Amino acid sequence: MLENLKRLFSYFSVRSFLLLFTVVVAIYLIIIIANMGGYMDKIKESEIMEQVYNTVRGNPALQRLSPSELRAILDKQIEIAKRQAGLDKPFITRSLEYLIRGITLNFGRAEQMTSDSGSNQVRLILLERLPHTLLLWGTADLLVFFVSVFFALALSRRYGSFIDRLSVSLAPLSTPPVWFYGILLILLFASFLRLLPYGGFVDAPPPSTTLAYVLSVIKHMILPVLSVFIALIFSSLYSWRTFFLIYSSEDYVEMAKAKGLSSRAIERRYILRPTLPPIVTSFAMMMISLWMGGIVTETVFAWPGLGRLLYDAIQHVDTPVIVGSNVIYGYLLAITVLLLDFLYAALDPRVRLGGARRS
Repeated sequence: MLENLKRLFSYFSVRSFLLLFTVVVAIYLIIIIANMGGYMDKIKESEIMEQVYNTVRGNPALQRLSPSELRAILDKQIEIAKRQAGLDKPFITRSLEYLIRGITLNFGRAEQMTSDSGSNQVRLILLERLPHTLLLWGTADLLVFFVSVFFALALSRRYGSFIDRLSVSLAPLSTPPVWFYGILLILLFASFLRLLPYGGFVDAPPPSTTLAYVLSVIKHMILPVLSVFIALIFSSLYSWRTFFLIYSSEDYVEMAKAKGLSSRAIERRYILRPTLPPIVTSFAMMMISLWMGGIVTETVFAWPGLGRLLYDAIQHVDTPVIVGSNVIYGYLLAITVLLLDFLYAALDPRVRLGGARRS
C-alpha cells in the first residue's frame, strides 16, 4: 500500500511539473505573439508621442517658447509617459514580468476595453463574459455529445440498415463551420419568417420579471444552439457509430454472444466499458472548449461571451485581455489532462499509474 502511494505521489509530481512547464512555455509564447515580438512597443510609443504632441500643441502658453525649449518639454513629457507605460524597460524584461503576472493570473488592467460595470480589470471583464459562454456552449455541446453517443450506440446495433446508411450519407453536412449554419438560420427564422431574434443575449429592454427574463434568454439561445447542433451532430454521430462498431467486432464480444448474453449486457460490459476512456476524453475536451467559445459564431449572433470578447480584444489590440483569455484556456487544458490520467486508471484496468504492472 505504501509503495503504491509513493508511486502515485511520484507520478503526480512528475506529471504536474511537466504540465506546469508546458503551461509556462505556452504563456510566454502567447505573450510574445500578442505583443508581436515587441513590435507593439513601437506602436504604443507612436501613440504616446502623438498624444503628447497634441497636448502640447493645444496649450497656447507653450506656443511662445522657442523651438529648442518646446522640444525639451516634448521629450520630457514623452519620457514620463513612456515610464508610466513601462516602455522605458527592454521588451525582454517586461515579457518576463508579464509571464510572472500571467502565471499568477494577475492580468492587470485592460488598455481599451471595460466591463459593463465600467471596470477595466481584466479579471472582472473575463468573469463577466464567462457565464454567457458556459450557458450557450455548455447547452449546445452537451446536447450534441449525449445525443450523438446515444444514437450512435443504437446505430451500431443496426449496421447496414437504411437509417445507418442515411447517417453515413449525412456526415458531409458537418463540413461547413458553425457560423455558416448560423447565418442560414438567421436568414430563415429571423429575416424571412421573423420567428426568432437575430442575436443578442436578451430582449432590449430586458424583461422585469425573472420568468420573462429566462424565457427571453432561451429564445435568443435557440438559433446559436441549433447551429452548433446541426454543424456537429452528423460528424459526431458518424465517429461514435464507427467507434462502437470497431469494438462490437472484437473476439470477446462474439464470445459473449455465443454464451447467450443479452445485447444490453454485451453493450454495457464489453462495448461501453472499453470505450469509456475516449468518451471521457471527448467529454472533457468539449467542456474545456466551453471557456473559449466560438469567436466567429458569437460575433455572428452578437452573443456576449468569451469568444466575442476575444474578437473585440483583437480588434482593439487590447493585449492584456488577449493574454488573459488564452492563459485561462491553457490552465484549464493542463488541469484536464492531469485529471484524465487518473480517470484512465480508474476506468481502464489496462492502465496503471507510474507504469505499474498487474501481478
